[in-house]
Amino acid sequence: MPMKHIEHNSAEYQAMVSLRMKILREPLGLSFTPEDLEKEKEDFLLCAYDDDKMVACCVLSKLSDHSCQLRQMAVSPSMQKNGLGRSLLDFAEKVAYDSGFRSMVMHARKTAVGFYQKQGYEIHGEEFEEVTIPHFEMQKQLIKL
Repeated sequence: MPMKHIEHNSAEYQAMVSLRMKILREPLGLSFTPEDLEKEKEDFLLCAYDDDKMVACCVLSKLSDHSCQLRQMAVSPSMQKNGLGRSLLDFAEKVAYDSGFRSMVMHARKTAVGFYQKQGYEIHGEEFEEVTIPHFEMQKQLIKL
């Protein structure tokens, strides 16, 4: 499946926001504020497509010169359990590494911890609540693929 970096405030970005709303926010009764979305101007916005339809996405935010945070990973329900999430994560890690980052951190939903552990991420710290649900901070050192 094609994967690419998209531009903030483009039509593709609006599709990305819609996908994230549907999968990550609406089930929790939450939404994005204009300020939330404005903060993403400097982020890496990554998407996967099936034909011309966006079916998965994630955001990479710079934390330091050598570390970034994976955020807002979302895969369409009809595309889950077929390796797409792993492929998008691999793409995100490559983009991060090629951009100079050597570690990636995330706040993973408790329900997704097993998925990330299979990809080499480790839990750091105790469970905490974010966006009304349990999360864990997870980290991984990035290597050249």
